[in-house]
Amino acid sequence: MTEPSYAHGTGTTALLGDTIGRNLDRAVAAWPDREALVDVPSGRRWTYAEFAADVEELARALMASGVAKGDRVGIWAVNCPEWVLVQYATARIGAIMVNINPAYRAHELEYVLKQAGISLLAASLTHRTSDYRALVEEVRANCPDLRAVHYIGDASWGELLSSAHRMTADQLAAREAELSCDDPINIQYTSGTTGFPKGATLSHHNILNNGYFVGELVAYTEQDRVCLPVPFYHCFGMVMGNLGITSHGACIVIPGGSFEPAAVLSAVQQERCTSLYGVPTMFIAELNLPDFASYDLSSLRTGIMAGSPCPVEVMKRVVAEMHMDEVSICYGMTETSPVSTQTRRDDDLERRTGTVGRVMPHIEVKVIDPATGVTLERGRSGELCTRGYSVMLGYWDQPERTAEAIDAGRWMHTGDLAVMREDGYVQIVGRIKDVIIRGGENIYPREIEEFLYRHPKIADVQVVGVPDERYGEEVLACVIPADPADPPALEDVRAFCDGQLAHYKVPRLLQILETFPMTVSGKVRKIELRENYGG
Repeated sequence: MTEPSYAHGTGTTALLGDTIGRNLDRAVAAWPDREALVDVPSGRRWTYAEFAADVEELARALMASGVAKGDRVGIWAVNCPEWVLVQYATARIGAIMVNINPAYRAHELEYVLKQAGISLLAASLTHRTSDYRALVEEVRANCPDLRAVHYIGDASWGELLSSAHRMTADQLAAREAELSCDDPINIQYTSGTTGFPKGATLSHHNILNNGYFVGELVAYTEQDRVCLPVPFYHCFGMVMGNLGITSHGACIVIPGGSFEPAAVLSAVQQERCTSLYGVPTMFIAELNLPDFASYDLSSLRTGIMAGSPCPVEVMKRVVAEMHMDEVSICYGMTETSPVSTQTRRDDDLERRTGTVGRVMPHIEVKVIDPATGVTLERGRSGELCTRGYSVMLGYWDQPERTAEAIDAGRWMHTGDLAVMREDGYVQIVGRIKDVIIRGGENIYPREIEEFLYRHPKIADVQVVGVPDERYGEEVLACVIPADPADPPALEDVRAFCDGQLAHYKVPRLLQILETFPMTVSGKVRKIELRENYGG
């Protein structure tokens, strides 16, 4: 009898009942003199005791500025130590930190400031071509809740910190005594492809436990040093990264404000990092550096690749050439804090390259028929759903949208197409919205992408469906060539597929690109590829 596509993550380690602040206190008590945070660009370093002192100072300063429990504090900044301090300081006082995408422009910023009702904003001064101060001033008149803005690296930041003396340690302790681990503590706006993004509202319990168990499954201890080039704005950076690290007494290493492949490898070498995070495109960029072989990466043992489907060939190179024998693949979404499935340290190469792992401890997953909601047999493709401590409280101030995503049984519907194998491991085969329907045939882009990664002239590839009068949709392969001076031709690609893929899956169109349009969290914006190159 075939088993249903349902799995419950049992475990011998209990869930944490702490708030984020209390959990940090435990780390400080256990490892006060170990390094907690290193900012490679500035050379600044904090032990756990020093980090906790700076978190407390900022927490008291925010209280002195009138930030109450439940107030929303925005953080609009590139990766920097102050980002991390804001994360832990807001948690200590029960304020809800709102992550704002560093790439947002004026109208997007205005939407988030108003929708979340942000009263205090901590911001970088600039990011790439964005002048943050100018953008804030452009929208501030339309955001009546916004009382104060403090810019990191500016006199206004010092002014904020200088107010800390107006609140005592006892007053901070009294505030912390009012907090529950189930309180909302973080709003993260999901990267919507249509309309404005939705604010996934997460509790201490959601994100502290998820970060902790991600760290458990890669066996973090106080000896680990984790290089984080992924954005703190996203769950990957602030949950799987920061919270997973501090809950184990390990060290956060910031290689730069935003991703630069050479800076990442240099940071790993300089700081003797044991773990490295990234989305697949980051690892591809690092591996393709002309001087890649000159970096000493021998300190690495593990890391996490997530954010979008991980190409098999790239994963194999990461294991073989970056010394990351225990690298883990994680799968999830912002609304589930984020991780639902993860590969394990002792998984063989096939499981760590062909799947996104199995269910996390204390979480349930199932694969259903999207039309009927019935749980499918293992081996069949359907929509992946998740239930457990990790499911968000809801979308901020959007109960109708929440009800569309979380059903009456508290199952979060991911919108991802998945197959649960007989061994319980999960394969993501695509997004429900990404399925290409060509002449009545359902085509899953992931299958074609995995095959084309084997082509010697292809460094990266994304497959999308574009409108076609005859078949409804046609298959377009968007390719970043391994050598820009010698890109593959459509005939090369089609010949490579001939006899290997069913005829209707073979790309009929080819677009050579230098880069893919990306969200800040590392997901390729396939909707832009369809719009830009769909004829």
